[in-house]
Amino acid sequence: MQTNILHHEHRLATADSLALRLNNHPKIIIKPSRGWVSLKLHELWEYRELLYFLTWRDIKVRYKQTVLGAAWAIIQPFFTMVVFSLFFGRLAKIPSDGIPYPIFSYAALVPWHFFAHGLSQSASSLVTDSRLVTKIYFPRLIIPISTVLSGVVDFALAFIVLVVMMLFYGIIPTINVFWLPLFLLLALSTALGAGLWFSAMNVQFRDVRYAIPFVVQFWLFATPIAYPSSLLSEPWRSIYGINPMVGVVEGFRWALLGIDTAPGPIIVVSSLVSLILLVTGAFYFRRLEKTFADVI
Repeated sequence: MQTNILHHEHRLATADSLALRLNNHPKIIIKPSRGWVSLKLHELWEYRELLYFLTWRDIKVRYKQTVLGAAWAIIQPFFTMVVFSLFFGRLAKIPSDGIPYPIFSYAALVPWHFFAHGLSQSASSLVTDSRLVTKIYFPRLIIPISTVLSGVVDFALAFIVLVVMMLFYGIIPTINVFWLPLFLLLALSTALGAGLWFSAMNVQFRDVRYAIPFVVQFWLFATPIAYPSSLLSEPWRSIYGINPMVGVVEGFRWALLGIDTAPGPIIVVSSLVSLILLVTGAFYFRRLEKTFADVI
């Protein structure tokens, strides 16, 4: 009897000690947001390791069990360039601002494929990772961000081919090449901004995934990849910059190929539109975030 009493008292003391520990331990209470909420960008830094691992996972999974592997990152823009050079450059005689048409189009296709891949994959990223979304808490913004960032590896591989083509055609970049990281950042922010909009809508309306290929295809021909924006006169050329990828494409050509026409006004307009797209997409994503786990 005395032993049982002592054991019972020990359990009570242990429970009291555990309760005291829990009371002193910091608590995280997860509540559904209401209305328009803050972006809580500090959480992205706190979960930076998860962002890294999800990005690395996307890179490894993309070409797993493929015959050509990462070579697809080069094949897609290269053969698109061949088709464009044949039909638009040779047959249609589209001007190319004094630059050989193959490298004129390929210099635009490298950032374009980075953007198109980021948009397409991020739009479906939440549905693809639905099990992850429904089981644990983490900033959902990490999923589309990691998907877009994983495309940087493909961009780097395609860019190496672009450098080889520049050497083949004897094109030496000027000091303008130092602007190139900013144009890549512009492409990334545009892909992420559009991806946030479509990924959030795709959770609510699954037919969004059928619209994405059409959007990407339309966006391709609305961007001066097969033709130069110099065909337009001012102020229409600057207004054309409302399409953020116009600033990216013309910026890449200006920085790498030494085209005389500086795309200053286009870059300003494209940057503003891309920033608006990114900010509004992030707030729209956060507004619907509370419903993801229930709807997905």
